[in-house]
Amino acid sequence: MPSILDRISCLKDKISAAARKAGRDASEITLLAVVKTVPLHQVFEALDAGISVIAENRVQEAKTRVQKIRSKYPYVKIHFIGHLQTNKVKQVLEMFDVIQSVDSFKIANEIDKRADKPVYVFVEVNTSNEKSKFGVEPENIFELVEQISHLTHVRITGLMTIGAFTENSEKIRACFKKLKGLKYQLHQKGYTNIEHLSMGMSYDFELAIEEGSDIIRIGSAIFGERNYQGGM
Repeated sequence: MPSILDRISCLKDKISAAARKAGRDASEITLLAVVKTVPLHQVFEALDAGISVIAENRVQEAKTRVQKIRSKYPYVKIHFIGHLQTNKVKQVLEMFDVIQSVDSFKIANEIDKRADKPVYVFVEVNTSNEKSKFGVEPENIFELVEQISHLTHVRITGLMTIGAFTENSEKIRACFKKLKGLKYQLHQKGYTNIEHLSMGMSYDFELAIEEGSDIIRIGSAIFGERNYQGGM
């Protein structure tokens, strides 16, 4: 079995190749390690191998882990990528540096009410129109961004999406193209603070990079398939 260090090295080679294909610089792309259900010793192994940004998507699990991770690796940035409920906002603000899963004004407003300093968020967009996914519908993103722009503490720094659940690469690519197009349209409307595109996971990150992603969310390609339930 390849080590976590070997997997990360292999991923970086693939990231570089995808970036070259798209005429991009690989240094523009952040490898965000998704650590849900991953035992802490493996999280530490990834951080020792050079990972500097990680993501959790379960508030309850993160409560038992974030402090231990930060005490050992104080430089690490931790993103929340799970579906966020209003009753969990206070806890998320206490633990995470960035929230990647804002998909309604209700959530953004709750963040704003609870925050006492700027909070950096991504707007999650359902670019595949799959009912099983969270995210604002693409046609509604302009109204949502306008509403959020009037809040005191919430700062939209990017857009996030999940590619279509299919083996059809063109359908997946279309999701990424749509998010890139939405970012362009928002820039045309003056929202140039929206800099980042978080799209691409272990099975489709190369397509995402080709379409402009600068944050790829990678779990199984680093840690293997998940069968661990404890997370400690």
